[in-house]
Parts: sequence; structure tokens; C-alpha cells
Amino acid sequence: MATTQDLSTGKVIRFNNDLCQIIELQFRNPGNKHAFFQAKMRNLKTGRLVEYKFRSGEKVDFVRIEIKQMQYLYSSADEIFCMDPESFEQISLPVSIIGDKTGFLKEGIVLNISFESEIPVAVELPPFVDLEVVYTEPGLRGDTSTRALKPAKLETGAMVNVPLFISQGERVRIDTRTSEYSERAK
Repeated sequence: MATTQDLSTGKVIRFNNDLCQIIELQFRNPGNKHAFFQAKMRNLKTGRLVEYKFRSGEKVDFVRIEIKQMQYLYSSADEIFCMDPESFEQISLPVSIIGDKTGFLKEGIVLNISFESEIPVAVELPPFVDLEVVYTEPGLRGDTSTRALKPAKLETGAMVNVPLFISQGERVRIDTRTSEYSERAK
């Protein structure tokens, strides 16, 4: 066990029986009170942000996380299957580990999978993916003066809002962090 003096951004700790990564950390020393560390952390399982004040010198449980790049192969109803490109070892992960981002999984993309002692705890998609629009309503000619959006179905089954000038068959770049249209893919 370490103390709060060893905390820094990017480290992963066990907090309330969950794994949390420290996003922001500030040391505060108010004049007549005890010093403390103000930490903003992201829960690795749920993705939710948590804020907590650690007393100076408080014990903290650090967790060793190993990140592997693995290639996405395919998915079933409740599992996704990935392969290590170096050893060709295949693993299966529960769909719940990705959450609502499963609509952006395309065969062959590389995922960053975080492991705690051989147990997968988090999956990070690439920041952008290029996907084909398989269905969208045609846009009206000349309706480009406003930033109007229309729904579009992508090749993976995901639905996103795209600008009116995007038509069926085009490839678009999607920001996986916000689940929004970014630009046309080149």
C-alpha cells in the first residue's frame, strides 16, 4: 500500500472496490485546516467521473494495469472476440465492457484492452472510425444554409446524425468518444 504522496495523473487505484484512473490531481493546503489531495477519477468499468478528497498521508491501493493492443474479430449476442496480433491468441470479452460503443466495432480495428492480472477491465476504441452509410434519407437540394442533421444507419448497424449533404454509400468518420459525425472519410 502506498500513500497519497505517490498519487499522480494517469495512475490506476482501487477505490470503493472499483478500479479508477486519476484524471486530475491537485494538492490543497488551506491555512488553518489539514492538507488534502483533490482527485478527479474515471471509473474504468462504468466510465463515470468521481471526485474525492484524500487526506494527506492516507493509504491508497495502486493497481498494476497492462494495456494490450488487440484486433477485433467478430461479436455474438453477448460477447466480442479479439485476437492478439503477435501471438494470435484469441480472447472473448463481455459486450458490457464496451457499453454503448459496440455499434462502432468494425472487423479488423485495433482496440486497447486494459488487463488487471489477466482479467480484462476496460476497452478503448480508436478515437475515430471510418464507416459506410448504408441508409439515409436523401437531402433536399439547396438546404445547406443551416447546420441541419439527419439520421443515418452505418454498416455496423449504429445510428448517427449526419449533415444533409451525406448520401447513401458514402464513408464518414465518426468520433467514438462522442458518438458523433466528424467529417467525410477520405
